[in-house]
Amino acid sequence: MTPNDRDHDIVLLGASGFVGRYTARHLARSAPEGVRIALAGRSTARLNEVKRELGVDWPAIEVDTTHDDAVGRVAASAAVIATTVGPYLRYGARVAAACARAGTSYADLTGESIFVARSIERNHAVAERTGAKIVHSCGFDSIPSDLGLGLAHAAAGGVPIVAATLRVRSLRGGISGGTIDSLRQQLKEARTDASARRLLANPYALTPGPSVRLPSRARTGWGAEHGTWQAPFVMGGFNQQIVQRSNYLTGWSYGQLMQYREVVATGRGVGGFLRASGITVGTAALVGAMAFAPTRALLDRVLPSPGSGPSDDAVEHGRFALDVDVYPVEGEPVRTRVAAPYDPGYGGTGIMLAESALSLALDDLGDRAGVLTPMVAMGEHLAARLRAQRFTLEAGSLG
Repeated sequence: MTPNDRDHDIVLLGASGFVGRYTARHLARSAPEGVRIALAGRSTARLNEVKRELGVDWPAIEVDTTHDDAVGRVAASAAVIATTVGPYLRYGARVAAACARAGTSYADLTGESIFVARSIERNHAVAERTGAKIVHSCGFDSIPSDLGLGLAHAAAGGVPIVAATLRVRSLRGGISGGTIDSLRQQLKEARTDASARRLLANPYALTPGPSVRLPSRARTGWGAEHGTWQAPFVMGGFNQQIVQRSNYLTGWSYGQLMQYREVVATGRGVGGFLRASGITVGTAALVGAMAFAPTRALLDRVLPSPGSGPSDDAVEHGRFALDVDVYPVEGEPVRTRVAAPYDPGYGGTGIMLAESALSLALDDLGDRAGVLTPMVAMGEHLAARLRAQRFTLEAGSLG
């Protein structure tokens, strides 16, 4: 059965969850007429609530993601599965594998290195045979990083890159309970699995690694550059792995020696220094506390729970602006500005996932298949879709 013979063009799995509702809302507003969309989740009653809220008459599919047969049937019924059901280490493996076997394209929101590495190992060759595009990290992790660097590389003429830096210029929005739970599950896995611990620290964890000798790694602590203090971005380690997978999948077109990092710009002077050091220490403290059962239990009492999130009003006031600066081996440096007037973790991520699903279902993306990245799978097609939704994705001279 080919994707054109399926019952649905897109099945949104986890549609009644917090981010799932934002994704469904965007599909209801923006999907072209005639696109066959279905909502899937654990409870038909909750899915019907979403349908009533949106005023749509899409099919509602009850599915337990822990049952292989149920997941297989849903995967075989759709051209594209978009899933918000995390943590993906617990709930994503069956879905991604079923899609790979069925030749069904797939998009998710994972920021979990261990899950993506295992998906590549188990699903890449299968998906290449069946024609499935398995695309992880189609939300704020890691579309701004992946598309930002890819667009800057193209604007620089496609030559190898010496160094690239993503700087978070402004960020307003909440942290979802699902994101916290993904961090929790990944740290628990790493605590008992030495190979998982090594994977989390390896920028080339999603590739075979470059074949050339690498220079020493750049300093990762807080510091100043061009007179502005900055701190490491909390998702920079994972986003770096996605960016380097894009590099690998394009024949190391960015360069095997490219140094990539992500930082938060905190301003100048004493205030900038204090903010940078506070972010660095606070991030390390959170990760350390989440790694140990006693402190994790205390944090669980105050951190958002899975499926929870802020009010619609708080989400409405979210926004983000990032710069991806690229320094090619020859020619002028290039900057991609990536920005949107949306909460990065909720409204913005819902739009990014929805537009990724629409791109996989409707755009002429070529025959490349396997476990891909947003840039490699959709590239400029996805960038154009996001620009139509008030995103800024523009590359130009850094000067």
